[in-house]
Amino acid sequence: MIYLVESFYSIQGEGKYIGSPSLFFRFGGCNMRCEGFGCTETIDGEEILGCDTIHAVDKKHFSHTWQKIDSTKQLIEILNSYSIPHATDIILTGGEPLIYADDEIFVTFLEELHSRGHKICFETNGSLNVDFEKHKIYKECHFALSVKLENSGESLKKRINSHAINNITSKAKDAFFKFSVACEDIGENLSSEIEMIISHAKENAQVYCMPMGDNKEDVEKNSHALIEYCKTKGYNFSDRLHIRIWDKKKGI
Repeated sequence: MIYLVESFYSIQGEGKYIGSPSLFFRFGGCNMRCEGFGCTETIDGEEILGCDTIHAVDKKHFSHTWQKIDSTKQLIEILNSYSIPHATDIILTGGEPLIYADDEIFVTFLEELHSRGHKICFETNGSLNVDFEKHKIYKECHFALSVKLENSGESLKKRINSHAINNITSKAKDAFFKFSVACEDIGENLSSEIEMIISHAKENAQVYCMPMGDNKEDVEKNSHALIEYCKTKGYNFSDRLHIRIWDKKKGI
């Protein structure tokens, strides 16, 4: 069973394709919680701690709001319900969309997207491997590898899969790294960790650093020092346009 949290047509707010008109499919479920990011949501009076998309991660508290998908036809009907230009970018995000990487419904949907000329972009934590030989459609996909840093609160063993990183960066149509950084974390430890992660890439994949935060104030607070850090290291600074423009509002 596949779970869809939401779909919406907007612009890409982060990373290499920032500003591009994009249709998002946000899937439910994740193999991490990333409570170190300190983002919270309240449901039934209980404050839930996690990442900035905790509503798509925490199955226990939020799955009753997710849509159950038991056929590719459902996903195609959702796709067809949008009036979008030809070959609009399709963003598959979460949660962690690659928990469904071997699901027949999911793979068939990717093949349909490709046949229509869409650029397929995954937003993934990079810890789950992809079988590019069994499902050749993944060779046509783009991957934003948001590999989690120590600030996520997840263990090193859980968040960094060197084989998956190498496999994706060597076999996908395109792949780049995208890291969430708080200003207080900037320093030698951060640099060493990023360099260790990107060393697992087959190619010299580009690096984008984003200011951590699930609201406009935190994104602004973390931006200036991060820009200077990117200038020093030669990394790309990525704004988070959707947060800067719409703050904490979801589904946009």
